[in-house]
Amino acid sequence: MSTDRRSFLTRLGAGVTVAGSALGSSVSLANAQSAPSSFTPAKHAQDDWMDRIPGKHRMVFDTTTPAMFGAALAYANNFLNASKEYGLKDQDNAVIIIARHFSTPFAYNDAMWATYGKSMPPMIVIDDPKTKQRPIINLFAATGYDGLPNMGTTIPEVLGKGVHFAVCNLATTIFSGMIAQAAGRPQPEVYKELTSNLIGNAHMVPAGIVAVNRAQEHGFTLTTAV
Repeated sequence: MSTDRRSFLTRLGAGVTVAGSALGSSVSLANAQSAPSSFTPAKHAQDDWMDRIPGKHRMVFDTTTPAMFGAALAYANNFLNASKEYGLKDQDNAVIIIARHFSTPFAYNDAMWATYGKSMPPMIVIDDPKTKQRPIINLFAATGYDGLPNMGTTIPEVLGKGVHFAVCNLATTIFSGMIAQAAGRPQPEVYKELTSNLIGNAHMVPAGIVAVNRAQEHGFTLTTAV
């Protein structure tokens, strides 16, 4: 190979290397420019209550059935008790239980179960193990029912430890209509009664599934109670 030919190939190779480097740089720059920025969720005043719950650790339980609601009570209690192994107190944790879909009525207090227990749709009711009939109390608020999914952990017990509840308004609207029809009452009156008689630390939310999303955006770790 002649000296001139070798010189030409050397210059060609160097040019390709420089061009390749320039191309790679432009591609990297283009990718960097098109990469999305880190996501920051929008905050809404309706969800501010989630940030007002004190606590260094945040946990939210999603429930959609009576059994899941009961299990969430037991798991929330376990979470709080086990956290004491870290030297933490109950108020060092922020815990929310979401009552949506078929678990929603268990966020209504005993007065509503006494009034409408027999009018509750069958898919949202657990028969009272003691009477074998429709309950006239919120079974998960009562003691002496250790065989239920809550395994003896009651609503008042977790309320005393600072647990909060998010209650589905969409489900409440639907169930108030079904209950009203069965009880021969106007739906708006039943809806007003239900939403005025929630268990303690309960917050009405537009829909439980929205609360699932918002809680995570506010830093709560999600677990499904099954």
